[in-house]
Amino acid sequence: MEGTQYVTKESILRRAQEIKGIPLRDVDKTGRLATGKGAIGTVIEESWFGYTPNSESEPDFPEAGVELKVTPYLRGKNGIRAKERLVCNIINYMEEYDKTFQTSAFWHKCNTMLLMSYEHLADKPKGDYRIDEAVLFSFPEEDLAIIEHDWETIMEKVRAGRAHELSEGDTLYLAACTKGANASSVRQQPFSELPAKQRAYSLKSSYMTQILNKYIFGNAESPRIIKSADVLHAKTFEEYIIDKVKPYYGMTQNELKLRLGVDSNAKSLNEILLARMLDVKGRIACTEEFQKAGIIPKTIRVQSNGKIKESMSFPTFDFIALSKEETWEESELYNYLAPTKFMFVIFQERGDGAYVFDRIMFWNIPNDDLEEVHRVWERTVQTIRRGVQLIQTPRGISNDLPKQTESPVAHVRPHGKDASDKLPLPDGRLMTKQCFWLNNTYIAEQIKEVR
Repeated sequence: MEGTQYVTKESILRRAQEIKGIPLRDVDKTGRLATGKGAIGTVIEESWFGYTPNSESEPDFPEAGVELKVTPYLRGKNGIRAKERLVCNIINYMEEYDKTFQTSAFWHKCNTMLLMSYEHLADKPKGDYRIDEAVLFSFPEEDLAIIEHDWETIMEKVRAGRAHELSEGDTLYLAACTKGANASSVRQQPFSELPAKQRAYSLKSSYMTQILNKYIFGNAESPRIIKSADVLHAKTFEEYIIDKVKPYYGMTQNELKLRLGVDSNAKSLNEILLARMLDVKGRIACTEEFQKAGIIPKTIRVQSNGKIKESMSFPTFDFIALSKEETWEESELYNYLAPTKFMFVIFQERGDGAYVFDRIMFWNIPNDDLEEVHRVWERTVQTIRRGVQLIQTPRGISNDLPKQTESPVAHVRPHGKDASDKLPLPDGRLMTKQCFWLNNTYIAEQIKEVR
């Protein structure tokens, strides 16, 4: 790769900061803004830094060892969040498996990044966008330990001939996201004849949200579970959490409250109790590691007969927005479910009817089951586009959205008890809010298999 005129970190950062506040229409010299996805990054590469965009394995500024990454964010009622994952470089399964993390393509290309941020404004043309900050970013030691574990997790599947089973939810911060024009974009893998989806190293959007808030906007820090990165050299983050909470297995919720000195009946009580077990204040979901990894705690109550009463819900969806989603990989449901690691907090019913803290387990949906959710999503979208059939019955109004009896994994039904809480369908009719659910029978099987 040919070099650039910017050969030191200082000169790169100085040039990057000079663009702050300038409308991108005044930067674009080649008309790239009109070319679609990735246009803003290309404009900055070509028109501001003066080098030709490439997909080579070298960093964008090879002499300084710096990779340029332009990252958009959204500003909402809950503050700043990354608009999307940060895609790094394509994973070459045939070459990468034989490397160490320190010699990997990811580390070679992205160990130091120039992060340039801008606010994504849906109602404005890209020419109005402005870069508002630029920083040189190197991974902090405590994050690096988790990222290295993530890389090893990805490579373990590749080395086992299971690159076709890779999923973003396998890992915490560094993920293997799908990358290609469509689902038929595949690559050869070294230890299996099965083709594997083309994937790229990426930093999860949850991780990028925390990086934006901490290093670019300087927002207050969250409490940390891991006080020293040294503990992660001997065990994974998940192993550390499980080891810390094991002494509390077998205790009822009231016994846990008494033991941990918690006087609360909040809906998030189990999260508060887990945080105390891990020596942090507040809710476990608010810790820095859980926010960076996007880990979602879910309490599951298993009855004495092994069944779970409740299915697992996802956020309610907007019928009109859902009907306009074009591809599964760009859908809201995929981008919620595929990269997410869940932490199941499992309470088991005893013979006397009391529920005791049985265990925690980290879980993400397997690829085959994700494909089944894809089928349910597709039928839901088609039904809404065609026009949902609303039928009056003695028990209320029924519809023809996917039912639990139609899929072993997922279904659609209302979220909440208030049937009067409605949203408009594309044809103007109003319908009770709905959401996707993972079947209670499916979750029960997932817990049983791991145990």
